Amino acid sequence: MKTAKGLKRFALSFRMALRPDRIRLASGLVLMIFLTGHLLNHALGLISLNAMEVGRDIFLAFWRSVPGTILLLGAIILHIALVFYKLLRHRSYRRLAGRDIFQIILGLLIPPLLVLHIIGTRVAHEVYGIEDSYSYVLFSLWIATPIQALLQSVALIIAWVHGCLGVHFWLRLKPWYGKILPVLYSLALILPVLSLSGFINGANEAERLFADTEWRDAFFARLNLPPDLIGWAYSTRDIGFQVMFAALGLLVISRVYWTIRYRRRKVNVISYPEEKVVLAAPGLSILEASQLGNIPHASVCGGRGRCSTCRVRITEGWDKLNPPSDKEIAVLRRVGAPEGTRLACQSIPSGDISVIPLLPATATVRQAFNQPAYLQGQEREIAILFADLRAFTKFSEQKLPYDVVFVINQYFRHMGEAIEQNGGHLDKFIGDGVMALFGLNENSKTASRMALNAARSMAEELEIMNQNLKLDLPAPLKIGIGIHVGQVIVGQMGYGSATSVTAIGDPVNTASRLEALTKEYSSQLIFSDKVANLVAEDFSELQHESVDIRGRVEPLGIYIVKNARRLPYFTV
Repeated sequence: MKTAKGLKRFALSFRMALRPDRIRLASGLVLMIFLTGHLLNHALGLISLNAMEVGRDIFLAFWRSVPGTILLLGAIILHIALVFYKLLRHRSYRRLAGRDIFQIILGLLIPPLLVLHIIGTRVAHEVYGIEDSYSYVLFSLWIATPIQALLQSVALIIAWVHGCLGVHFWLRLKPWYGKILPVLYSLALILPVLSLSGFINGANEAERLFADTEWRDAFFARLNLPPDLIGWAYSTRDIGFQVMFAALGLLVISRVYWTIRYRRRKVNVISYPEEKVVLAAPGLSILEASQLGNIPHASVCGGRGRCSTCRVRITEGWDKLNPPSDKEIAVLRRVGAPEGTRLACQSIPSGDISVIPLLPATATVRQAFNQPAYLQGQEREIAILFADLRAFTKFSEQKLPYDVVFVINQYFRHMGEAIEQNGGHLDKFIGDGVMALFGLNENSKTASRMALNAARSMAEELEIMNQNLKLDLPAPLKIGIGIHVGQVIVGQMGYGSATSVTAIGDPVNTASRLEALTKEYSSQLIFSDKVANLVAEDFSELQHESVDIRGRVEPLGIYIVKNARRLPYFTV
């Protein structure tokens, strides 16, 4: 059984690795490595032409070996073929993001700009045995045909920008990418500048050498160029141009094909919350339909099916969607998406459906990372802690605004540290109050112990704060804390920048009521019977009562703690 499961997992992993987008990415990375080495080789021209030649020998030792040739040629063929295949399958270019269109245009410009250079170097080397040294290349570009020097410099920049954009679109979904982005960005700017500077410096040195008649004659004698080389190079380039024009014509035909095919079919009705409806042509994905209908819809990766920020919940018409691919399943599994969730960019309806976008349109890369399942909305039994400063309003009326802000920030810092050090999640600060959640990733017993430990730490931190600020405070600050545990709905809620992980439900209201009761009992902490039962410790020395809580039918047993610092530390 284990062997069968292992083989199944291996087969799935192998199938995932052979996905066209993965192969396209891998081939692009190979070409980017080749281009980076090429630029570094150019940069050696800042030292001398001889340094460029030495660097070329090292560079070509791998790339002109049998493995290197297979790797490079395979990467070129696969990358061009898979990009062309992707462009043919695009049902519409109108809704592509501007950055994607820019990258596509750059990619389409590379072959016509580089084809003559490739023919005059690698192909000429293989066909005629030409030693395409830097002296030969710089003579061909800089001295014989100066316009080619300009075109190749432009091609170098275009290829570099195209590759950098591809790497950026891939890496920006990695959690660590933001930290190294400034370094990579700086290198991406510096390398082509050094390369072009080295190219110009090397070209100037070559020009000086070619001014020496004796050196020039010896060079050409050693090179032994065939008389038909130039004519052959340009005729081969023209064949390449014909192939490129044919490919562009095929792309135009594909546009006509998709237009005719889908105009004959009935439009799909896609319903969104708040009674918004989009009539989408068949073949459009849900994300494309949202963009067509001006429905705000998150899509950090630009519809590539990598980031998961465009995910939607399908409320009607699940059977009218194309089956999820291995790629989509892997992304949804990565973020722990619940059943009924699809990626909008990968879901193509064949009929009427209803959807709910799960993330705000302003979602960032952070939402694309693997996140806890409770962020999607989950029912959990957790401990809720409310805390509030006593008589702080009166204090604030007697102090300058600067003093009030200083004190309240000190209070929030001390309380926040006490909560987080005991495993709690700071939900929000409300005026001079604090709400915290315990047990988002633990069981309710551990959550209850953590909450009581946090209350003890908060009381200790308040005492430290009172000592530190005794000269600034007319009287020591006092706090009231209420803790309850129960089944609540936890999730990421809010709007825009005010979105946060919070909890709603009756236990939250109960915890708030217990905090309010601390005024009535002149105590520092009140926690419920349920908390005490879960902690499973002896609380017989504490005052115990039953109270009526607004919103609850039955009385609630509570434990009253005058000084939370006297609580023992509970092992978690």
